[in-house]
Amino acid sequence: MPWCHPAYSLADSRAWLEIQVPAFDLGTAFEFAIVEAEGRYLGGCGLNQVDKANKRANLGYWVRSSATRQGAATAAVCKIRDWAFQTTDLIRLEIVVAVGNLASHRVAEKVGAVREGTLHRRILLHGAARDATMFSLTRDIPISQNRAGGEA
Repeated sequence: MPWCHPAYSLADSRAWLEIQVPAFDLGTAFEFAIVEAEGRYLGGCGLNQVDKANKRANLGYWVRSSATRQGAATAAVCKIRDWAFQTTDLIRLEIVVAVGNLASHRVAEKVGAVREGTLHRRILLHGAARDATMFSLTRDIPISQNRAGGEA
């Protein structure tokens, strides 16, 4: 991730944390830590870029190198997916993964996200535009609600 670099400081972490509480309260972002039962920090998982008008958000996740391939990201994504659909009115969660990031592709597939296609030059990684794969998770909505008012 672009923010994860050798110069990232404790002050950077504090600044980021300070904006998360008001963002959570406003419903503009929902960020969570991934921790082991013993309390060891493994990574993060959250919903950001919340689009209230269209009831969608970006679902992002990362796990520290020493905790990869142990199911932490998959478990966290399942929990935040379930939390989002039980607690918010969001109907669509989007997972945007850099092409070539096979571990993150596997996580999206394991949680049941639908692969929608490749978005060309969609994300910036270390200053370079990269292609990304779009995955989505959607809330099941009864047909009667989908057709209410005849709106598309």
